[in-house]
Amino acid sequence: MIAIQLPNYTELQVPVISLRIAEDELVRGIQRKCEIQFKLLYKMYAPALMGIISRIVRSDVAAEDVLQETFLKIWSSIDGYDSSRGRLFTWMAATARHKSIDYLRSRSQINESKNQHIEDFSPELDNNYQVALNPDTIGIKQLTNTLHPSEKELLDLIYFQGYTQSEAAARLEMPLGTVKTKLRRAINSLREYF
Repeated sequence: MIAIQLPNYTELQVPVISLRIAEDELVRGIQRKCEIQFKLLYKMYAPALMGIISRIVRSDVAAEDVLQETFLKIWSSIDGYDSSRGRLFTWMAATARHKSIDYLRSRSQINESKNQHIEDFSPELDNNYQVALNPDTIGIKQLTNTLHPSEKELLDLIYFQGYTQSEAAARLEMPLGTVKTKLRRAINSLREYF
């Protein structure tokens, strides 16, 4: 197994020269364990994934750790990525979300949250890690407008606000099975456009 050294997330705040590389070429390079292409992937996607992780984890230090774990998971399981099932970013975002939820469910995080003083708790995110995604530039906003309003609300809760399916079911006051069915129907509807 090759040990890979990723840059600190804070090192990415320095402007990086923009390089264009085809997604499939990038995936093939990472599958061949090319560290240069993996570092390029990190520089390209770390800010967006940090935004997803930060919304779920709500701790800068923990979010950086989860980001590193996410990229290590991507490195070790890139062979499991299937381009016919979705885009690379979607797969990586799901990996980041799962790693974030795993962190929240971990015993150490549960114990740590019990030991925090109320003065130290701040539900606000550090603005340094927020990523402003513009769904208009890739047409997602127009596509989600074609969905039924309840499906659109469900997608927003789960994929853009970081809710789990159970949390979304509780918030929308609908059975978990209905949430899963509506979510699957919405994703299948959107998949027709890609």
